[in-house]
Amino acid sequence: MPATDSSSSSSSSSSPAHHTSFGRSILSLRHHGFPPTPDHSHSTDDREIDAFQRHAADLLLDLLHSDAPEILSLHWTRHLLDSFLICLEEFRSVLFAHAHAAALARAPLDRLLADFFDRAVKALDLCNALRDGLDLLRHCRKHLAIAAAALAPSPAGAAQLGEGQIRRARKALTDLTILMLDDKDAGGGQRNRSFGRAPKDGHQGRGHHRRSSSGSGSGSGSGSGSGSGFRSLSWSVSRSWSASRQLQAIGGNLPVPRPHDVASTGGLASAVYTMAAVLFVTAWALVAAIPCQDRGLHAHFTVPRTGGFPWAGPVTALYDRVLDESKNKDRKHSPGLLKEIHQIERCSRHLMEVTDAAHFPLDHDKEAEVQGAAHELVQVCETLKDGLDPLERQVREMFHRIVRTRTEILDCLSRPNANTTE
Repeated sequence: MPATDSSSSSSSSSSPAHHTSFGRSILSLRHHGFPPTPDHSHSTDDREIDAFQRHAADLLLDLLHSDAPEILSLHWTRHLLDSFLICLEEFRSVLFAHAHAAALARAPLDRLLADFFDRAVKALDLCNALRDGLDLLRHCRKHLAIAAAALAPSPAGAAQLGEGQIRRARKALTDLTILMLDDKDAGGGQRNRSFGRAPKDGHQGRGHHRRSSSGSGSGSGSGSGSGSGFRSLSWSVSRSWSASRQLQAIGGNLPVPRPHDVASTGGLASAVYTMAAVLFVTAWALVAAIPCQDRGLHAHFTVPRTGGFPWAGPVTALYDRVLDESKNKDRKHSPGLLKEIHQIERCSRHLMEVTDAAHFPLDHDKEAEVQGAAHELVQVCETLKDGLDPLERQVREMFHRIVRTRTEILDCLSRPNANTTE
């Protein structure tokens, strides 16, 4: 996939208006009167690092607010990615504003940064796997659209729904069920796509296709990667790759900065720990929401209560809230916790039930019931059409921002005698 301009805002046209105010640089926040935490000094550097941590807490709290979109919906997931991208940009600003190259290369900050970027690199494969999951949802939408079109209301005076229309709709929904079950049970495919590499000819070879979908790319309405030559649905990661193990690697044994490390780095050790925690909870929630290869949610994550981190409560609350959703009996066997996946399953099941053993011609009440079920399919189709492309752009932006930030830090470390500027 062609690279995007990672310096631009990932949500300039798609983010909700009340959320965009969080995008300002952390360097401007010191003028807004944030009180420093009791155990920090009152220097400008400490106030800015403290403001970064408090801002991360506010962003996470916003995701849990009663006015926020429904948790694990497409809209909410875009909020989550907005929050991550804002935190990453402000982390970068804090790092470059308060540490020159020699300081970044000095222990313990060099060790903490190396650990953080080792974890961040593991999130890149997750980004590629998440795009595969979004592709799956696009193809689910195609089947929903076929079923909805088959049952579209007839023009005035036309005949009632016929047996052929019902059969076509049921066939599309059966194909949809097979597609989702295949995704949940299959072990993956060849590594052949990445946000970091664009296909040379715009499509993949036939030998890489792991599963097929009815329809060729026309009528998808997604506008992303589904042209007349329908894009491969094989996974972008190896057959042995596991999202669950990747999450363990990102969040497992996350080093909590010791007071001596915080003092010796001027508070930057706390900023690195904050960003690592935000990275984990973001990656974990994304894997929970979107279909992903071996997407177990068993990664355990805790934040010390005595650390004085203002974001500890919001991170824990967000983790627990998503975990509670995964225990919902209606979601246990779903390929993802995304609200729209639940709607796909519920609407498909409802339509299959109301059309089961139907007698033709349909009576007025039965036809009204079928049309109502078809209308639900149309609504889900529209939600997927409007939400999948913006979400994929944000996942792509996450990939490129991680790469860019890591590259800038490594470049800085390679010039230990140069002064770092933002």
